[in-house]
Amino acid sequence: MKTEKLTLLSTVQLFRDLSPNDLEKMDSQLTMSTCQTGKIFYMPEDSGEVLFLLKKGRVQLYRIAPNGKKIIVSMLGPGAIFGEMSLVGQGMHNTFAEAAEPCVLCVMGRSDVERLIREKPNVAFRFVEAMGSRLSELEKHLESIAFKSIPVRLAVLLLQLEKEQGRNALVKGYTHQDLSEMLGTYRETITQTLNEFKTDGWIEIGRKKLFLLNMDALQRLAVE
Repeated sequence: MKTEKLTLLSTVQLFRDLSPNDLEKMDSQLTMSTCQTGKIFYMPEDSGEVLFLLKKGRVQLYRIAPNGKKIIVSMLGPGAIFGEMSLVGQGMHNTFAEAAEPCVLCVMGRSDVERLIREKPNVAFRFVEAMGSRLSELEKHLESIAFKSIPVRLAVLLLQLEKEQGRNALVKGYTHQDLSEMLGTYRETITQTLNEFKTDGWIEIGRKKLFLLNMDALQRLAVE
């Protein structure tokens, strides 16, 4: 019978090349833990000693701009890993990791991760893939903030969140403040833009819910 930890391992892309026997051996190396909203997992320049595997909840990776503004660079969901940059000597690059809601996660110590990388070259390759993907996402995100208008960026974000949640044209669980931090702008600007989308008949606004009524219009705007 699979344990909770083993079930999680089998869904993580990083370990997709491991055999069931390999995953069972890893099961004993993991510690399952829970935390509440606001838990800080690491801060800039921390010398992280663990790899985090998210089972339930959401974790935000963010930076603080020179003007003190919080900019969310990635919102992680179940099955994601984080903390991997520090484990390969890259530091956290001015990034914070914080629980955006109550979370359940597994923690794997640095020595176990290093041993796994040495013994399983495919895992080392997946590490490189994961880091490359994370850096690519960050580059695209910062480029979007620099060159695209707020309506375009918001349309892109709403479509991305709707796809990730698979909720049939529904984006749930995000406040206007959350959306503003993910786009590097002010909450008032997001509220105004959402109201414009609503006036145009593209969305309906509920309590921490956005119903996407005109996906085609949002998609046309997103590619501008």
